[in-house]
Parts: sequence; structure tokens; C-alpha cells
Amino acid sequence: MIAPDAALTWLWLASFYGVASVACFIAYALDKSAAIDRRSRIPERTLLLMGLLCGWPGGLLAQRLLRHKTVKTSFQLAYWCTVALNVAGIWWLMHALF
Repeated sequence: MIAPDAALTWLWLASFYGVASVACFIAYALDKSAAIDRRSRIPERTLLLMGLLCGWPGGLLAQRLLRHKTVKTSFQLAYWCTVALNVAGIWWLMHALF
């Protein structure tokens, strides 16, 4: 059984990931639209930072559904590094707390 504090922490973390993922998905969609219309784009650094800050599931979903940022190798490498950093950071945080 999970302790009440741990359950609340996991709920908070899941909620944060959900909100961050929706925001990241929207950012990818806006960037894709801007790319198509040849308007000002969202910097890759911003997309990567949003992914690092727990939005990477939304970024991954956007990449797959919108077929955006999937071909550029340098972006993909940086993206997966941010995913690894995020997962490692959350793992460390959870082990430090519990």
C-alpha cells in the first residue's frame, strides 16, 4: 500500500505531467502551423525546454500525430536527451523523497 503522502505526490506529479504535456502539444501544433504558413516559429530551444519540464509525453504525441520535428536528427537527439534527463531527475526526486 502506498502511504498517503506518496499517493498525493504521485497524483500531483501526474497532474503536472498532464498539464505540461498539453501545453507542449499545443506549442508543437502552433509551430507546425507557423511552419506551414511561413510565419514566425517557436524556437527549438523552447520546445526542448517544455519537454524537459515534464511536457515530453505531449511533445512525443505531437511529433507522431502532427509529423512535426521527426526528421531533423539534431532535434531528435536533443529531444531524447531531455527525455532521459527528465526521467532521471524524476527518479532521483522520488527516491530522495521516499
